[in-house]
Amino acid sequence: MAKAASAILLRITQVSWPTSWVVATLFLVAVFISPILAVFAAATGDSNELWSHLANTVLPRYVSNTVILAAGVGTIALLFGVSTAWLVSRYEFPGRRSMEWILLLPAAVPAYIVAYTYTDFLEYAGPVQSLLRDMFGWRSARDYWFPEIRSMGGAILVMGAVLYPYVYLMARTAFLLTPASLYETALVAGRDVFWSVALPLARPAIVAGLALVLMEALSDFGTVEYFAIETLTLGIFNVWLGMNNLAAAAQIACLSFIFVIALLAVEIIARSRRQFVDTGRRPTPISAQRLHGWRAWVCLLACIIPVLVGFVIPIGVLLGFVVRGYSLSLDSAVISAIQNSLFLAGTTAVVVMSTATFMVLVCTYRGNTFLRQAAAVASVGYAFPGTILAIGVVTVTGALDWFLGGILDSMFGFGQEGLLAGSLILIILACSTRFQAIGYGAMTSGQQRLPPNLMHASRTLGRTFGESLREIILPLLAKSFIAGGLLVFVDVMKELPMTLLLRPFNFETLATYVYQFAKDELLEEAALPALVIVLAGILPVVIMNAALRRITR
Repeated sequence: MAKAASAILLRITQVSWPTSWVVATLFLVAVFISPILAVFAAATGDSNELWSHLANTVLPRYVSNTVILAAGVGTIALLFGVSTAWLVSRYEFPGRRSMEWILLLPAAVPAYIVAYTYTDFLEYAGPVQSLLRDMFGWRSARDYWFPEIRSMGGAILVMGAVLYPYVYLMARTAFLLTPASLYETALVAGRDVFWSVALPLARPAIVAGLALVLMEALSDFGTVEYFAIETLTLGIFNVWLGMNNLAAAAQIACLSFIFVIALLAVEIIARSRRQFVDTGRRPTPISAQRLHGWRAWVCLLACIIPVLVGFVIPIGVLLGFVVRGYSLSLDSAVISAIQNSLFLAGTTAVVVMSTATFMVLVCTYRGNTFLRQAAAVASVGYAFPGTILAIGVVTVTGALDWFLGGILDSMFGFGQEGLLAGSLILIILACSTRFQAIGYGAMTSGQQRLPPNLMHASRTLGRTFGESLREIILPLLAKSFIAGGLLVFVDVMKELPMTLLLRPFNFETLATYVYQFAKDELLEEAALPALVIVLAGILPVVIMNAALRRITR
């Protein structure tokens, strides 16, 4: 018995208990996963039979509009993204070097701002229809037909023209990384280079980019709300605030998970198949084929059209308002919105990058397979629409408020309700959950470029784990930290639905400020704040283009 007890005691003492680093990482994982899990918890609540009413009336329309919108936006993004990526990768024509980064500019403009500007640009009193009436002598709208921009087709065009850079970036990277030897083999065999080599090898990357486009289309709120397109995202917003029924809104959000999970599965499958084998020692990228005459100008025109639709016209409309003096004053409301946006974006960027850095380093140097998988799952918030995460955050903070109120009541004899509800903590938690994937991806990529034995060498020289991280690892990851932080900063600056739903009373950001004016048909009054958002959005364009050039050198 004594020997058996000694053996059991020895095994217990040899068990590897979680360190404080691992425990802290698991806590962060729980924080970021809890809003997603809370959506399902909220969906189990009593909706007062509203769900059955929605299922019999508007829910089929929500689903069909969501499918049509996603299919249309995906088609436009593929058409613009793949064609332009192939042209700038394969051919040399006037302006090609400039078009490589100019084609990324539409990514700097939020889709809802483009929707606002096109409505003003193409409406009956706008410059386009006014010019047509002057040219052809038309007197009223009954004399001619003009397409309605505030429609499903208009929403598809607007969102496709803004989101195609996701596909363009992925496709261009794949085309440039494909070894020239494979293209040469196709030419020798008399096969079409694009259809037989380039497109099949780039298809997984293109599908991954398309999945990102569709996720953004599913999560869009500003465009569909302004164009009155009843999608699942708008349905969640209307049921939650319009009908004051959080349970029914959460049930619609659970339905949205079907689309999200399908897109995640498509992206994972695409990434797993994104590989090929080349027998050369070092792959040589394809050399651009020089074009002359009308062919060169056709290529340039094909590259200009997406930029014209997604960037030049919207920015031209906003600049026109500013030049005409409609939006020049920086009053206290605008300054307050700028300050609030900078504070929210800066705070969220620091939170996201700090937590992502901590989780990546602990998972790499102290974690096991379970911890790494848990941290990866905690970073999938980007795939979920902001309205869904807003429901989860409200549910989580509501439960915490109730718990903290009970503790205060038992300890001090009074309960303080609403400690978290209605505070900036809600928005910061929601944005940190949604954009955690950006920080986690940036730090994972940076860490993978470090020598694998760096930590072991530092520990051998007598440094502790914390000292090794602080003095050696973190300085080497500074560029990844800054790059990821800038991307998060810009995304939070553009974020509309979560800010609109969770902001404290009398708290306006640039996105909500522009939204309020555009909703009241007064976009010209908010043109300058809208341009500030676009200016901030140019930062990731520069980062993405610089990163792509480093990869393909």
